[in-house]
Amino acid sequence: MMKGITATRLSLFLLGFSGVVAAHPPPEATSACANLQRGSSCVLKLGHSTLGGQCQAPALSAQLVCVPENRLAFNTTKNYQHQGNGSERRVMANHGEFQSRSGYQRRRAVRKHTTNQSQQPLQTIAADSAPIASSRVSITLEGDYRVLRANGVAAHTTGAFPNRGNPHRIREQNYVYRIPANPELSGKITPLGLHNFGLAVNGVPFDPGAAEWFLGDRNGDWQYEALSGAVPLGVDENHAHVQPSGAYHYHGLPTGLLSELDVSSQAHSPIVGWAADGFPIYALYGYQNRKDKTSAVVEMTSSHQLRSGSRPDQGSNPGGHYDGTFLADYEYIEGSGTLDECQGRITVTPDFPEGTYAYFLTEAWAVIPRCYKGTPSKDFVVQRGR
Repeated sequence: MMKGITATRLSLFLLGFSGVVAAHPPPEATSACANLQRGSSCVLKLGHSTLGGQCQAPALSAQLVCVPENRLAFNTTKNYQHQGNGSERRVMANHGEFQSRSGYQRRRAVRKHTTNQSQQPLQTIAADSAPIASSRVSITLEGDYRVLRANGVAAHTTGAFPNRGNPHRIREQNYVYRIPANPELSGKITPLGLHNFGLAVNGVPFDPGAAEWFLGDRNGDWQYEALSGAVPLGVDENHAHVQPSGAYHYHGLPTGLLSELDVSSQAHSPIVGWAADGFPIYALYGYQNRKDKTSAVVEMTSSHQLRSGSRPDQGSNPGGHYDGTFLADYEYIEGSGTLDECQGRITVTPDFPEGTYAYFLTEAWAVIPRCYKGTPSKDFVVQRGR
C-alpha cells in the first residue's frame, strides 16, 4: 500500500479531479498519458502501487492525466478464501478475474473506454528480452486425440513485461489441450468468443480477442480490436502480451515464431499451430490451386474488409469513421480473398497431401481466425485468463 507523501499526493489528485479541491496531478499521472488520447486506458505507478485508469482532462488542467478507475490500486494480488467451498481464489483485480483450482474464470469489472478512432501505426514494445525459462512443448497422438502439452514459454525473445500498457509478468503455464486427431467440419460456424483460438507449435496460445468494449458495454456491438492501437495493451513486436495469469499469448502474427520456422513466400507454410477444433494452422502462404501441390505458392488473403462511411453515433454507439478500431468495423465479403469467413479453406498441404480444412494467419484482418468450422475442444474455453 502507499504511504506518506505518495498517498497524500494521490488523495489530493483524486479530489482535484472530482472538483472537491483544486490540486495539481502528480507528474506520474501526466507522463502516463503522454502520446495517448482522451479516454485511452493508462497505467499509473505511484510508489509501490500501480493503478489502471483512463486519460482524462481534470478541472483546471489542459493536460491529459491518468485518472484511476474506482480509485483502486490494481497490481496488488490478494488471496481470499471462498466462504462457500473453501477453494483458494486469487483475485486479479486489474482485470477482475480470479484463479481457482478448476482454472481461470472471468469476473471482470469492465473498463469504460470512449476512444473511437485508432492511433496508427500500432506502437509495439521491442522484443529484446530473453525467455524466462526453456520452452517445453509436446504434441502426441493418444487414441482419437492430439494432445498438446506446453509451459507457454516461447523460445524467441519477447518484449519487456510489465510495461506501460501491460502490468503483468510472463510466468510458466501448464497447458494440456486435447483436440480431435481426425477433425470434421461441423456444418456450422462457431464464433471464437473470449478464449484461445489454438496453440502455436511453440506452446504459446493464439488469442486474438481483447476484453475491451466502448463504454464498457460487453453486451454492445463495439468490442475493440486488440491491434488497432485504440486501447494501449503493451503489445510487443511479436504482437503478443501477457494475461493476468502470466500467460504470454499472440494477438496477431507471431513474428518471432515465423522467423524460427523460416516461413517464406518461396514455399508453402509449415504448420504453425493447431486450432481448438483439431484443424492445422498455417501462416501467410499456401498453394494457388487448392487441389494441386505442384501449383505456385501464393499469399493467402482475408475476405474481410473495412466498412465504408461512418459508424452510427446515437445512444451508446461510438460514431466516427470505420477505421479498424472495433471488430464491427470489418465485414466479410465472400470471394474477395482466398479464404472463407473463418480464415480457412479446404486444400492440399505438404502435411496433408490428400487434403484437409486448414486455417491461415494473414497479414490483413482478421490475422488470427475469429471462428471455427469444426467443433472446438472445451479445453480451450477453460484455460484462458484474459
